[in-house]
Amino acid sequence: MKSEPNRNYSEVTEFVLLGFITPPKVQILLFLVFLLIYMVTVVGNISMIIVIKVDSRLHMPMYFFLRNLSYLDLCYSTVIAPKTLANFLSKGKKISYNGCAAQFFFFALFVTTEGFLLAVMAFDRFSAICSPLLYPVHMSQKVCAQLVTGSYICGGINSMVQTGFTFSLRFCGENRLDHFFCDVPALIKISCADTSVNEIVLFILSAVIIITTTTVIVVSYAYILSTVLKIPSTHGRGKTFSTCGSHIAVVSLFYGAVFFMYAQPGAISSPESNKIVAVLYTLVIPMLNPLIYSLRNRDVKEAMKRILLHRK
Repeated sequence: MKSEPNRNYSEVTEFVLLGFITPPKVQILLFLVFLLIYMVTVVGNISMIIVIKVDSRLHMPMYFFLRNLSYLDLCYSTVIAPKTLANFLSKGKKISYNGCAAQFFFFALFVTTEGFLLAVMAFDRFSAICSPLLYPVHMSQKVCAQLVTGSYICGGINSMVQTGFTFSLRFCGENRLDHFFCDVPALIKISCADTSVNEIVLFILSAVIIITTTTVIVVSYAYILSTVLKIPSTHGRGKTFSTCGSHIAVVSLFYGAVFFMYAQPGAISSPESNKIVAVLYTLVIPMLNPLIYSLRNRDVKEAMKRILLHRK
């Protein structure tokens, strides 16, 4: 219980992002590492978007969703990385109150949308493998657009609720966030108000989103596995299930990190662990996703070769 109704307090107009507290030389090294990761993220995801857009052979639902995944990865890493990079070279490490609210809003929007999009991608693989004859109906252009729009709507609702609850808290002078970006656990920790409702809302919303999306993913892959095991040819089973390998890898990385960060009641009390896991899902995963899909997906690799050979 943090409520202090009789205490005088000054209104916080800015926050200080403490980030990684290390010697100056280590800060420069971290800056270079983060810069490299962000550059690979930008190049990889933009390349994926362009390849899928340019190559007509990739104009299918699976790659439509993959293009949107690359767009989301690019967006939410861009919400975090530039400010983090600037703070490595800055002594003040400040962000305005409104800037902090905006950063969190867009981060929550894009990350939540990605969670729902990964569930949509699992359903797409289920439809393609388990109901191939009905696949064009189940995954028509209109349905695909509606599923992506629905993912954004769910992301927007969660983002508005989380941002509204978090930034309605009172901050009594203490404005140092023990994090490298504006996130709920760090903001809750420095609030002088009673944060029990916020912690419950954070846990419930995160749990509902994770349970809903992972249920869709697990059920989809249970049916896929059942269908694949009925294929008599070993080569046929391997070929069919290989289309799911990249998605399974991405889902495992993303949900593992998100569950650790938000779906545990004790997550708020571990800032150092939170920072490490936050680096994984805000910077490393958006960098790895296009690499995973380009290296493991034959259609994407062949499309890249065609584009490069055509330019030569």
